[in-house]
Amino acid sequence: MIPSASNHRVHVIAEAGVNHNGQRDLAFALVEAAAAAGADSVKFQTFDAGKLAAKSAPKAAYQKHTTDAGESQLAMLRKLELPREWHAELKEHARACGIQFLSTAFDLDSLGFLEGLGMPMFKIPSGEVTNGPLVWRFAATRKPLILSTGMATLAEVEQALAVITHALVSDSEPTQSDDVWRAWSRPDNRARLHEHVTLLHCTSQYPTPFAEVNLKAMDTLANAFGLKVGYSDHTEGTVIPVAAVARGATVIEKHFTLDRSLPGPDHKASLEPPELERMVRDIRALEVAFGDGVKAPQPSEWDTR
Repeated sequence: MIPSASNHRVHVIAEAGVNHNGQRDLAFALVEAAAAAGADSVKFQTFDAGKLAAKSAPKAAYQKHTTDAGESQLAMLRKLELPREWHAELKEHARACGIQFLSTAFDLDSLGFLEGLGMPMFKIPSGEVTNGPLVWRFAATRKPLILSTGMATLAEVEQALAVITHALVSDSEPTQSDDVWRAWSRPDNRARLHEHVTLLHCTSQYPTPFAEVNLKAMDTLANAFGLKVGYSDHTEGTVIPVAAVARGATVIEKHFTLDRSLPGPDHKASLEPPELERMVRDIRALEVAFGDGVKAPQPSEWDTR
């Protein structure tokens, strides 16, 4: 589950995403690698490609560099769907490996399917922040939510939080925007978000240049909404996610793969298993290093003192 803001235990999500390449054995191997690295959760993506992209939708620039530039977005996504019949088996395999199974839904039908599988929490992907009906349905599950904010403005984040607030206090969808903002205007309604939503700062570029990480935006999100914050990392290496923990992230999400040379849009911006293990180890070391904040001689200092 999502950690509380009162402790330093960071929830590390090993993002398998679409790096299974549509291969069942690879999907199961990713679960095993995430567990071996010490991550708390391994997360995939659940979607119907036909509902996610039009036939004419072009690929993003980074996808053209990492996959066939002549292939359509829809054709690429069809090859990367996670078959529904694998989900229950992957969830059970994750349980046997001692790691939590998660998947992100990108459409209403996929969300309903995952809800039926008993997901312990949901992540709302960055690309759906402005998709009010889907955001409302995510919140209507009443499960803990991680709201990813890549590409979003502060105003768009506030609007998504207002939609979530409405869903937490109403059993029926809003019929007009005033319904949403009326729910948001009440402090007691907004207070429901505090133990329910974590905001995930993110830069939706693969890989993300260091100059565009903008870790200070975590502070902006925390100060604007008073909610727990985390960080979804797409940079190369492990320095930035560890730095994000030092800055207060309670959730870290990082893409990983078994082999960066594999074909597919996300492999090249992902960690390989030894790197994922090192990132988790460094985060756990940093948690210990936070200490209790009391300025007093430490046990090992007394002899030197």
